[in-house]
Amino acid sequence: MVLRGGKLEVRDTADPRPGRGELLLRTLSTAICASDVHFMDHPELGVNDPTGRSLYDADRDVVLGHEFVGEVIELGPDCSDQCALGTRVTAMPVRLVDGGAGGMRIIGQHPEAQGSFGELLVVSEAAAKPVDSEISSDAIALTDAFAVGEFYVRSAAVAPGEVPIVVGAGAVGLSAVAALASRGLEPIVVSDFKAERRELARNGFGAHVVVDPAEQSAFDAFREIRSQRGLPGPAVIFECVGAPGLIQRLVEDAEFGTRIYCAGGWYTGDTLDITTATRQGVTIQFGGGPHPQDWYGTLEAIVSGRLDPLPSVGKVITLDEVPDALDLARRSDGPPRIVVHPNGAVK
Repeated sequence: MVLRGGKLEVRDTADPRPGRGELLLRTLSTAICASDVHFMDHPELGVNDPTGRSLYDADRDVVLGHEFVGEVIELGPDCSDQCALGTRVTAMPVRLVDGGAGGMRIIGQHPEAQGSFGELLVVSEAAAKPVDSEISSDAIALTDAFAVGEFYVRSAAVAPGEVPIVVGAGAVGLSAVAALASRGLEPIVVSDFKAERRELARNGFGAHVVVDPAEQSAFDAFREIRSQRGLPGPAVIFECVGAPGLIQRLVEDAEFGTRIYCAGGWYTGDTLDITTATRQGVTIQFGGGPHPQDWYGTLEAIVSGRLDPLPSVGKVITLDEVPDALDLARRSDGPPRIVVHPNGAVK
């Protein structure tokens, strides 16, 4: 599935070729992420990326997709024997230029790092990890998605007496709930307008209290819980929506000393009244992850069976259905995760 000139089209392209230290994969499973939509809908960010990691060029093909697992079908020059032909592997979604000496490209967000919404995919061996367990390929493909929540929860280091609140139970929010639950933290509060997502957060990933923000503020629920349980600490907010104005509302409603971790991603800009934030004494962290320890740690948790990300998957589709599925993701009308099988059914 090719993005070119702002339009999506499923068509044949030239087969990618592995360079030095690279692997050619037959894509087994890949997942749709909101970042795919953001890259497509905000091309100015790729045009003006000073890091060179992403690039939007209307005159060049870009194959989106960066959450994947595949089978090694060819080794580039100077590869080791850690990923033999036929090995199932996944990788952090970066393609190293000249082994890393020339920087990196984000897979699925650069014409020189074609993504996983295609039958074939090139990855850097240095970033690849063999997967020899019986865990399904669909579960492995969700490693990147769940590593996001792991990064923010690790960064937050929630202390005894503090109450974590996850705002938004989409893919990122569910990953934060899973990371909190894996640490035995409770109570985990989740706020989302959609009943099915609230129940998925509770029944699929370990949330303890779910709130419909149309009926009750997450902060009101937090105050009730703190009173009932005698918890002395502030709220620790994981903002997983990215809606304009949301950070300001959270800051206004927060109690003194609240920490806010912004995982939602803002691609249209936003504003924040610094005076209000100062009065409230809030700590705010934007972006920054996941780091390799989060990514590979999440993969190990999935492989070992400690984390099952599959409840987040609501649909499995073919390559031809990706454009419509991306539109669902744009409108937040689909399930938290949609998985794609570019080469047909897999285990």
